[in-house]
Amino acid sequence: MSNLTNNRINITATPAQVTAVKTAFQTIATNLPFLIGLTKEERSSLPAIDVNNKAFTEDAINIGVNNASLFPAYLSVANMQNDLTLFSQMDEILFIAKQLVEKIEDTQLLSGSEAYTNGLMLYKLIGASADAGVPGADTLYDQLKTRFTNQGGKGTPPVDPGV
Repeated sequence: MSNLTNNRINITATPAQVTAVKTAFQTIATNLPFLIGLTKEERSSLPAIDVNNKAFTEDAINIGVNNASLFPAYLSVANMQNDLTLFSQMDEILFIAKQLVEKIEDTQLLSGSEAYTNGLMLYKLIGASADAGVPGADTLYDQLKTRFTNQGGKGTPPVDPGV
């Protein structure tokens, strides 16, 4: 949890870094032009492959390759092989991408949490200044208080034990 004495992250990305990362993502998309998007319904209706299903699929492909005369021409074992190869390739890429996404999400969560927690501290300090009669503090306090007015309290932020 963030507090004023524990600032775990205090940096910003340069515009050049942001541009380079966006360009890198575009490069990934360009290098994988066959990527598709599914609807929520499509995603939930498709049978998913797991370790056991993958072993089954590999066995089925091997049987198809070695016994081609037993199957009709419309059943393409070569297409099955391509699909499974692409699945394995995407699995390898997805593992790396998920690690990166987790780090991006964690960094965003931590930096946002620290900014918000310190904002709450600033709000409390301005409130104390307004209560003490510091000129202009009441206007600043009222400006920040509007964020909390529709949350059932009297303009008080949620209790955060770390603040």
